[in-house]
Amino acid sequence: MQNIINAFLLVYAALFPIVNPIGSAPLFLRMTRGRSTAERSALALSVARNSFFLLLGSLFIGSHVLEFFGITLPVVRVAGGMVVAAFGWQLLHAPEMPDADRSKVDTTAPSIDAFYPLTMPLTVGPGSMSVAMTLGSQRPTPFNDFAQLAILGGSAIAGLAAIALTIFVSYRFADRIIAFLGKRGTDVVMRLSAFILFCIGIQIIWNGCSALLGKAA
Repeated sequence: MQNIINAFLLVYAALFPIVNPIGSAPLFLRMTRGRSTAERSALALSVARNSFFLLLGSLFIGSHVLEFFGITLPVVRVAGGMVVAAFGWQLLHAPEMPDADRSKVDTTAPSIDAFYPLTMPLTVGPGSMSVAMTLGSQRPTPFNDFAQLAILGGSAIAGLAAIALTIFVSYRFADRIIAFLGKRGTDVVMRLSAFILFCIGIQIIWNGCSALLGKAA
């Protein structure tokens, strides 16, 4: 039982800070502006489901895919960090539309893809994927103890499910969070979240470059 709890907490605690669904909630609401509550709820559910399967694949087969193509984790961090940084920079400098123009754009806006960019890179980026891959690479080999592998695998899946549930709740009730903050507070939080997202991308790039330079030295 102790191993199950430890594995669950390890997965959840390692992924929650970098996934940061609460901090991404204002960005989610901004990108789904003009959608009805039902549409936003459906998008939140789709993002949570996509995030779960994306992290699940990264956890269990991500390291094997990287080994097959000869790609190392530092390279994934560098390339993925560029994507996250570019996305954060775009949101940081996105203009705030007046209410009159906003209503016109919202009524004719095309349907939003729940996978890109809402799931990736906004919610599950290369940083969280590399963390999941790293956690998966630490699993015991099935030839040593199959029972232990099954227990740890089930606990890891439960941790991912808890992350997905947190994403859904944060995104589903993002409007209430925004209502509590107000218009000005929402804009401040949105800009701050975009800046933090940009900084996360730079940090991911730096971590990848440091690992590559360490290997080269």
